[in-house]
Amino acid sequence: MIKKYFSLLIATLVLVFSVGCKKKIKQQEDEIYSRHLQRQVKLTIISTPIPDDKATLNLLLLNDGQDLKKFRVKEILDSLYQKKAIQPLIVVGIVAGDRTKEYGVSDNPDFMQRGDKADNYAAFIDNELYAFAKKKAGVRKFKSVVFAGSSLGGLSAFDIAWDHADKIDKVGVFSGSFWWRDKDDKAADYSDDKNRIIINKIRSSRKKPHLQYWFYAGAKEETGDRDKDSIIDVVDDTRDLVALIKSKNVCLPEEVLYTEDANGMHDYTSWSNHLPAFLIWAFGK
Repeated sequence: MIKKYFSLLIATLVLVFSVGCKKKIKQQEDEIYSRHLQRQVKLTIISTPIPDDKATLNLLLLNDGQDLKKFRVKEILDSLYQKKAIQPLIVVGIVAGDRTKEYGVSDNPDFMQRGDKADNYAAFIDNELYAFAKKKAGVRKFKSVVFAGSSLGGLSAFDIAWDHADKIDKVGVFSGSFWWRDKDDKAADYSDDKNRIIINKIRSSRKKPHLQYWFYAGAKEETGDRDKDSIIDVVDDTRDLVALIKSKNVCLPEEVLYTEDANGMHDYTSWSNHLPAFLIWAFGK
């Protein structure tokens, strides 16, 4: 009798342990060679347990993958998943190469020729990384694909999502560098209306991308105020882009969400404070 109960106890513990293991958030390092970038691209992949029904699996592509720890991605993902607040998810953190060359607006370098490889980076995401992620996950299609980033990585994510809405469903931008401009703002003839690259691109675009948008900016990120209206540039630039998107009627008004933090700084501490809200917006149950 004792032997029988002991065997039952062991079996129960094995079952509990195996179930517990399945619930763990996993992290691994990987890499892919990109012919578009002519280099090895390192990746950090974080995933919730993979569901039996892979049709429910989602993908988050995240710029500046070297900073996932600062962003507290694994910790926050684990907390939300254990609370059953988000759907099954794979996060692919793309470790940056030369950010000032590969991040930016495709085919539109800024006035210092920064971002001159942004089109190569976009081609890498569209033609190489997306297929790699599907193969890695063992799916033909993800339930949803979201691209996000912060600062210059946020500008990059937005630009790529706008151009590749056939593969990307939602985009998230933390303190996007929407100031990106084709003329020095110290020039006598500089104009916010004419020289901000992404604003001009979206204004003149005839595309009607079926996307949903999430934006964040903090009121204490900087002191810059180009137009002297007592509103810092990162807030002004983000507000202008949000208003422009809404004016183009490319989505429903409620599909553009903008959060402004009165105490937000330009750092991962502030961004990680808003990461849970973003993840629930993007992948909430």
